[in-house]
Amino acid sequence: MNHLQTLNQYRSMWVLVFFDLPTETRLERKAASGFRKRLLDDGFNMFQFSIYLRFCPSRENSAVHIKRTKNNLPKKGKVCIMQITDKQFGMMELFHGKKEVEKETGTQQLELF
Repeated sequence: MNHLQTLNQYRSMWVLVFFDLPTETRLERKAASGFRKRLLDDGFNMFQFSIYLRFCPSRENSAVHIKRTKNNLPKKGKVCIMQITDKQFGMMELFHGKKEVEKETGTQQLELF
């Protein structure tokens, strides 16, 4: 199998991990930060605060990272693991909002008569 076939957009995968973990107590915060740290240690990157993603060159490779994530699930909270092809990921539309900036008003000049 040549290099182009190995990394085609339909075989390469993105693994996304979405989670909503409780952080009320010190132990819950420790579990949540430990889960995030293990995702980072496994090559995931933060996409949004509770969404981490990782590129995998094949379905077999994505299965390894999914299994590793499942083995590190926290006891409390909700975690969703999804995998999509690189082609599907490339069709994602991203929007970055910008804080509206107030127009600068001209300075007033006082006239003295």
